[in-house]
Amino acid sequence: MAKLYQYVGSNEIRLSVADFPIGTRIDSVSQLEKWIAKTSRKPNIFSSIAATFVVDLKGDLCIADRHSEHIACAGGFPVLSAGEIFFGSGNRVWEVLEITNQSTGFCPEPESWFQVAESLDRIPIYRPDKFTIEFVFRRCPACRQLNIIKENLFVCSVCNTDLPHLWNCDNF
Repeated sequence: MAKLYQYVGSNEIRLSVADFPIGTRIDSVSQLEKWIAKTSRKPNIFSSIAATFVVDLKGDLCIADRHSEHIACAGGFPVLSAGEIFFGSGNRVWEVLEITNQSTGFCPEPESWFQVAESLDRIPIYRPDKFTIEFVFRRCPACRQLNIIKENLFVCSVCNTDLPHLWNCDNF
């Protein structure tokens, strides 16, 4: 059974983007091309087009401008995964060049990749075998700060408290 990730970010951010448009559901390569054209996306210096993404409750990939908040992309709903995605079009074929689970609003686990892979395979679009960069998130039990685990050190970056090894970001 797929894990649902509730929004765990700042309530201030949630309220500030409440009226923003939700992400565009991408169910085909032509839908991706329409989104790129409609939003006037241009490749960056690495020849990729970056976007914020969520996998919604139906298991569909939804994307929005990279600078938008995941909670807005999700329309305020829980998600199956979230992060950043980078599309490229080598040889006129669109593919996912890079993809991460970087979302401090939902803090999805690397294990949410399965849901992402299924959504990309339905498009279908070439993709990596896993997140190209995986983030591990934990909430500090002492000061409540959300942390990104680096170098496998489960220690709060604010108060130096040991962090749990099991995902706990929804514990307030």
